[in-house]
Amino acid sequence: MLKTNDQELDIMHYTDSPSYELELTSKYCKALLVQLFNQVCSEITPEEFAALDTISCNRGLCQRDLAKLVLRDRANTGRVLDSLEKKGFIKRYNDTKNNRLVRRADITERGAAILKELTLRFQPIHEKMCKIFSNEDIMILRASLKKMRDAISQIVDIHI
Repeated sequence: MLKTNDQELDIMHYTDSPSYELELTSKYCKALLVQLFNQVCSEITPEEFAALDTISCNRGLCQRDLAKLVLRDRANTGRVLDSLEKKGFIKRYNDTKNNRLVRRADITERGAAILKELTLRFQPIHEKMCKIFSNEDIMILRASLKKMRDAISQIVDIHI
């Protein structure tokens, strides 16, 4: 409760809000990823892994579409793609979209191999999480987050 001019307002404080819980959870997830990658793999960063995994599921993505899917800006995504290409994990090629030249990316055999290796190494952590949360819990959480995101999108103007 917040008291102003002898009136009590029933407001939610930041640290009691879903936004706070989401941000705190996000920080823990990012810290876990960094820790795992430091222990398991020096060849690829968490950002590169996210891009590589996304490319493996969406063959022929252009930089702009990949940036939207991995929630990064186009410049950062370009640097990640350059690094993945330099390491031989992806190959890029020119194509046209709406009569415009676009560069698309596909995963290479080497990229698929490291993606598979890392996925297998992360499997025990995934299994540990699955013991804590049922598939139903995860579906409910995802639906709740989508509902929250949809509600917020009605208030804020953001393009992701």
